Amino acid sequence: MKKALDWDDGEMGEQNMSVTNLSVSLSEVKKRGRGRVPNFLRVMKKYWVFYLMMLPAIIILIINNYIPMLGTVIAFKDINYQKGILGSDWVGFSNFKYLFSTETAWIITRNTLLYNTAFIVLTLFFSLAFAIMFNEMRSRWLSKFHQSAMFLPYFLSWVVVSYLVYGFLSAEHGFMNKTLLPFFGVDPIEWYSQSQYWPGILVIVKLWKEIGYTTVIYMAAIIGIDHEYYEAALIDGASKWKQIRKITLPLISPVIIVMTLLQIGRIFNADFGLFFQVTRNAGALYSTTQVIDTYVYQTFLAIGDIGMSSAAGLVQSVVGFLLIFLANLAVRRISKDDALF
Repeated sequence: MKKALDWDDGEMGEQNMSVTNLSVSLSEVKKRGRGRVPNFLRVMKKYWVFYLMMLPAIIILIINNYIPMLGTVIAFKDINYQKGILGSDWVGFSNFKYLFSTETAWIITRNTLLYNTAFIVLTLFFSLAFAIMFNEMRSRWLSKFHQSAMFLPYFLSWVVVSYLVYGFLSAEHGFMNKTLLPFFGVDPIEWYSQSQYWPGILVIVKLWKEIGYTTVIYMAAIIGIDHEYYEAALIDGASKWKQIRKITLPLISPVIIVMTLLQIGRIFNADFGLFFQVTRNAGALYSTTQVIDTYVYQTFLAIGDIGMSSAAGLVQSVVGFLLIFLANLAVRRISKDDALF
């Protein structure tokens, strides 16, 4: 009987200890929960220099990217300069309805999507090809020279590029009409009045100007690959083509995905300088050269309808956001680590 009582006392003691430990652990959890804010303040205090360095960029981002978003209200109003933006009459989606009910809406949307799709695909292909070729060149000096030569056009403004293109395509003094076409027995062509040639011309000019930039990015990613992978593949008897397919492309795929996603996000944002300056805003070429950006500019300049111009710009931004979100979602389903967010 006494032993039974002793056992009961021991069991009760163990239960009391477990209850005590549980209360102590709960109190520690509460203390940790209350300590989150002080911990954050300690981090801020410890790394305040880095946050101070970030502050100018954050301020610029807010001023340039977020505060102007308040101006999207213009797309839903019939702007009257005497009444001001806030005092102007609210018209709802009338600006969007007019924009999409015209034949021009289909033309500018088609041109913008087709051109940007061609730019994305061709830039990716040629940039990767040139980056791999430069990386395989034995002469480092020659490789650097070719990189610099390809990168140089990227620094030229579209105004300068437009005059270079005009020097080739001018009807009176252009290199094509005065030298090249007569050499092959072809009659001179009025380049700035015949729209069928300009899809190819614009693609070539775009690639010539900006392919050097993306080539340097991909080459930097290739240089970062450990050479032991290639040495092991060479020992196993892998050819150069197999090394590219099995080592180079898979290891730089995160960079390729990020660059492609960023370009997809701007698929509704056409390069204004390319389509306005290079074509010299020739009305005869509008069927193949007019895009959303040039249409917005011409609408505001010629008609003065700032509401409709703002509506076109808003559609451009919203569609671009949705496209990059959906593209990132598709990448996330395939490879979660390669997605942007």
